[in-house]
Amino acid sequence: MSFKENINTAADRIFEFVKEKQEVSSWQIKINLHLSASVMYMALGQLLEQGKITLEADGINYQIKIASVQ
Repeated sequence: MSFKENINTAADRIFEFVKEKQEVSSWQIKINLHLSASVMYMALGQLLEQGKITLEADGINYQIKIASVQ
């Protein structure tokens, strides 16, 4: 699997996890999906750029939600 495919796969897994849980922390994503921090943050950046999620800083972590459809 190429690096780009790895990021895309992680983004898909993260999106499904957030949809299921409604709101999660970056720590919950990292632990539950067994992702490295670098892959997780690149995948979160991809989802944010696509407008699929929102991020809010919460101390050393981020709170992630599915973006509202407008």
